[in-house]
Amino acid sequence: MKIPKKLNLAFLPTPIYKIENLSKELNENIFIKRDDLTGVEFSGNKIRKLEYSVFQALIENAEVLITCGGIQSNHARATAMVAAKLGLKSHLVLRSNSVPSPKGNHLLDMLVGAKITYLSENEFQNNLKHKMEEIKKEYKKNGIISYIIPLGASNGIGNFGYYNCMDEIIEFEKINNIIFDTIVCTVGSGGTYSGLFLNNLINNHNRKIIGFNVSDDSDYFKKKVEEIVNESMNLINIKKDFSKEDIEIIDGYVGRGYALSTSSELEFIKKIAKSEGIVLDPVYTGKCFKGMYEEIKKDRFKDSTNILFIHTGGLFGLFPKADEFDF
Repeated sequence: MKIPKKLNLAFLPTPIYKIENLSKELNENIFIKRDDLTGVEFSGNKIRKLEYSVFQALIENAEVLITCGGIQSNHARATAMVAAKLGLKSHLVLRSNSVPSPKGNHLLDMLVGAKITYLSENEFQNNLKHKMEEIKKEYKKNGIISYIIPLGASNGIGNFGYYNCMDEIIEFEKINNIIFDTIVCTVGSGGTYSGLFLNNLINNHNRKIIGFNVSDDSDYFKKKVEEIVNESMNLINIKKDFSKEDIEIIDGYVGRGYALSTSSELEFIKKIAKSEGIVLDPVYTGKCFKGMYEEIKKDRFKDSTNILFIHTGGLFGLFPKADEFDF
């Protein structure tokens, strides 16, 4: 089967290994795929999606990449970095009620010269799409071609980033004579889960793909994943039936809300750092890994033989949270 072409920007394949101490504690075989190691400036899951999205932007002769996210958006930072590397400009629409002092991802956005439009929480919620289209029209008036990449690059074309990641996982299994019957990932915009799901569906791998949402709720993301998967199948002229019931997203670990941390979440990040030397981020992987940990203790994974957790990065978003940790 032929999937869309892409750029080669990330350091792939990313490593997979067993998390020994936690596996002993929980009496489960828990492995991790280190997609936080896809690069430094590009680090995290977003670069996989951007390899496909930006390839399409170049086909369309785009000179400016327009995208959006929270003030500490990993996706916005990765987009700005890719634009700089390729000699393009970036224009970021970031959610913030004020213009904050630059820290973490926001600092890196500014470092590479991204143009930034700040929207209030309310504007971002209700007017984001219109604002990005307005920015695109303004560039067009000045004879500049721009390309809009949606939140998290989570759409039909970006979805092939994690379709490709699933191929890496299957190849690792063949080489190492192991099967990961359960694959766990964070669900923040839907494109990581849906890419894994699409490959699993089309190629009949029969793996359990389990997501933990870090915003909204599971019903919202089931609809979102269904939409993205169908869009991807339309791009490659394949139709395979599935239902929303096939999409397993576990709710209940959003905490105080998107990008907001509880003391127990931050303590859990410290626990994993101390026990495994692995740093999770407070927005995505910290909540997701904590969810997996709690659900394992509730026996939700009792039928799983080998669990693979996808570490989707987000390290730079940890630094602005420094004052919230109790040391």
